Amino acid sequence: MNEKMLPLLKWAGGKRKIARKIIDLIDHDLQDGTYFEPFLGGGAVLFELLPNKAVCFDYNRDLIEFYNVVKSKPEKLIRVLDKKYKNQNDRDFYYETRELDRDEENFKRMGDVERAARFMYLNKTCYNGLWRVNSNGYNNVPFGRYVNPKILDEDGIRLASRYFNENHITFYNSDFSDVLEHAKKGDLIYFDPPYDVEEKQSEFVSYTKNGFSRDDQIRLKNVCDELVERGAVVAISNSKTKFIQELFKGKNYKYYTINDNIKVRRVIASNVNSRKLIEEVLIIGRLK
Repeated sequence: MNEKMLPLLKWAGGKRKIARKIIDLIDHDLQDGTYFEPFLGGGAVLFELLPNKAVCFDYNRDLIEFYNVVKSKPEKLIRVLDKKYKNQNDRDFYYETRELDRDEENFKRMGDVERAARFMYLNKTCYNGLWRVNSNGYNNVPFGRYVNPKILDEDGIRLASRYFNENHITFYNSDFSDVLEHAKKGDLIYFDPPYDVEEKQSEFVSYTKNGFSRDDQIRLKNVCDELVERGAVVAISNSKTKFIQELFKGKNYKYYTINDNIKVRRVIASNVNSRKLIEEVLIIGRLK
């Protein structure tokens, strides 16, 4: 595709500003291989790379449903957003819409297009493009108070849908480890998990109700080891904590500092004074 593709969603920790640098550092020609992104989120690297074949996972069911609706029912999605949401930058309406999933039976009856439109509306009007859930799995992100958010992006939805359909791009609500069922030699897998934090540092990791622990980081490393042994190339974005540096030791892994040694301020905490400066790294794994 000749058109410039941009992510459809805002996403906390998204890679839109550094997606091209990530791709350049990986420096892998897919040729006949497949691109995998097991923590899809806003999909900035996917939309920058634009592979012909991609398998995208995320544990967030609502997110994956949204992408599948964009792929299969773009015009219906546009109509619902246009009729119901595009002019609703209103605090009370936001909280009413956010609460819809508390009535689970009624939420299921809404249908996939209605749920996808709600998802996009919440994403565009919530605080910092954050998706956070409580212990019951319900979104609890506050209203964002934007002056004029672009709730409906007709051109973006249509362009993304065309790209998904003209190429072999699939989306699955699944755990990152399921990549092991599909990936093979020559494939590229980009992991962008919730970042590790230093001990005693309180940061947000609850994109799902179960969060993402250091045990999960270890599980991710084990998955990466197996993929590298198969001859696939893996790339992992994370913070440069002592734990991560120790975890990804070995001849098959190389570290690259993102943003030329400038520490990145992660805009997740609602209190600006508690937003931590972290050093962000890209870890690339391939057989030596």
